[in-house]
Amino acid sequence: MSFVDQALSRVPKPLRDVVLRHHELVKFAIVGGTTMVFDLAVFYSLIFTVLEEKPTVAKIISGVLATILSYILNREWAFKNRGGRERHHEALLFFTISAVGVVLAAAPMFIANNMFDIRSDQGNVSKVVIIDFVLNYVIGNLLQMVFRFWALRRFAFPEENARASSDFDPTPEELAEEELGHS
Repeated sequence: MSFVDQALSRVPKPLRDVVLRHHELVKFAIVGGTTMVFDLAVFYSLIFTVLEEKPTVAKIISGVLATILSYILNREWAFKNRGGRERHHEALLFFTISAVGVVLAAAPMFIANNMFDIRSDQGNVSKVVIIDFVLNYVIGNLLQMVFRFWALRRFAFPEENARASSDFDPTPEELAEEELGHS
C-alpha cells in the first residue's frame, strides 16, 4: 500500500470524499508547500549572506527559482490531466501568471521596507526574521496562491482531462487512484 493510500485510509469518509473531489486543489497545496520550503531556504540563504541589504531582490530571486520548480511539479503532477494548450504556450502562460504571483508575494515586503522602513532596527535580527516570514510566507504567499490557482486553472491548464488517456473506460477505483497521482 502506497504512502498516499495509507494517509487517505486514515481520513474519515466524509472528508475523504471532499479530498477526492478537490484533488487538484490538494495537489496544488502540496506543491505550494514544497516550493514554499524551497523558497524559504533560498530566501534566507540569500538575506543572511550576499543580499543582506536587499531583501526584496532576494525574495524575487527565491520566487523565480521556486516558480521553475513549481512549473515542473504542477505540470507533471497537480494538473497532469489538464491541458488544452501547446506546451510552449502553456509554459509561457504559467510563467507569466507566476511572475504576477512573485510580484504579489514580494509586494508586502516592498511596502514594509520602502514605506515603513522596517529594517531600520537592524540590532534585533529575530524581529526582522519574524517580520520577513510573516510578510513573505504568510501574507505574500496567500495573495499569490489564490491568484495562481484561479489563473492556472483558467488560462494555463484550462481543459480538464485533456491529457488523460482515452483508450479505456476506468473503474471508480482506477479513477480514484489516478486522481491521487499514483497509478
